[in-house]
Amino acid sequence: MSEERPRYQERPSRLPGAVVWTWDAPEGPPPAPRSVLPDGCMDLIWTGGRIVVAGPDTHAFQVEPQNRASCAAIRLAPGTAPVLLGVPAHELRDHRADLADLWPSATVRRLTARIDEASDPAAALEHVALDRIADTGPPDPRTVAVAEGLRRGRTVAATAAEAGLGARQLHRRSLAAFGYGPKTLARILRLQRALELIRTGLPYAEAACAAGCTDQAHLAREMRDLAGTTLGAYFAAAGGAGYANSETPQPSGSSTTA
Repeated sequence: MSEERPRYQERPSRLPGAVVWTWDAPEGPPPAPRSVLPDGCMDLIWTGGRIVVAGPDTHAFQVEPQNRASCAAIRLAPGTAPVLLGVPAHELRDHRADLADLWPSATVRRLTARIDEASDPAAALEHVALDRIADTGPPDPRTVAVAEGLRRGRTVAATAAEAGLGARQLHRRSLAAFGYGPKTLARILRLQRALELIRTGLPYAEAACAAGCTDQAHLAREMRDLAGTTLGAYFAAAGGAGYANSETPQPSGSSTTA
């Protein structure tokens, strides 16, 4: 008997920092609703004749079963999508939008038809993103440095100093690049670090401290504020594996349509 192909798959993209992922919807009854935790990323998602942009979330986003059609997507690293899309991230915060609402509709129809007809929709979508970045150019290096500094657990003040930005400059740039201020991005990335460590088997308290929380209680509060649930309930719902970046029910992935 041949091995069943995983419903969720991902691979690194040729676009720096991005991940290409696909989701094949299961046959039969739809799966239970799932919550997607904020991760600082934005996704460009194709699903049968439609391209959707998933904006940056500040809280868990609930994906209903009827919205889990098979799809292909590219998950864009924090600060990358606004350059590609030509739209400040804060305009898409906690929002899912049709790409046709952001780009000329004729352009989107042409691109969607190209992906619809492709034998590999994920590769075709990646080509769209690569062509766009070739035209727009890469993100501001300081934006990339800010995201990387916060991802590594640097303080907002230290990150601003390293990037050569004042507090107000950093906040303004962060709204445009990430969708929210640097403190919110730092909290989101710290929670993601903690969840990744817990998935490796590290106890909650140790993962909390290693990720930069003061203690396990601090991590628990962040989990409630950003995810709307507890650590125990989150991992129990995921069968112990977690799905921190996922709008699909795979162990660790990304986002799908709203």
